[in-house]
Amino acid sequence: MTSTVPGFCGVLTPEQYAVLREHGTERPFTSPLNDEKRAGTFTCADCGQVLFESATKYESGSGWPSFWDMVPGAVDTTEDRSHGMLRIEVHCSNCQGHLGHVFPDGPRPTGLRYCINGLALKFIPQDTPRDTPNAG
Repeated sequence: MTSTVPGFCGVLTPEQYAVLREHGTERPFTSPLNDEKRAGTFTCADCGQVLFESATKYESGSGWPSFWDMVPGAVDTTEDRSHGMLRIEVHCSNCQGHLGHVFPDGPRPTGLRYCINGLALKFIPQDTPRDTPNAG
């Protein structure tokens, strides 16, 4: 049986809670979303806000799902000075859940790499109605 904890809008696994609410990071190359190639959208695992479109996902080799752009207005950023370095943290603009970081080493046209924890995301295939329970 999997234990769950309350999230902002729903119920999260302890691992999702550690990433989204405690700014944790999942181990690289552990997310099944790394290999997700279908058309669809990636939503916040907590509140369900659409964050990324599959057309912007690419293989960065970093070990985490990576995107070269986000859905306009879907994410906010803040400076992250943890671990003795300066990075730009990415979080859901709706529930403020920690998603990952954005780096200036991505592909064209943006030159950005949104390096996102798979535990912070849910994938909704393109042909799945948005109101389908447990989609993704």
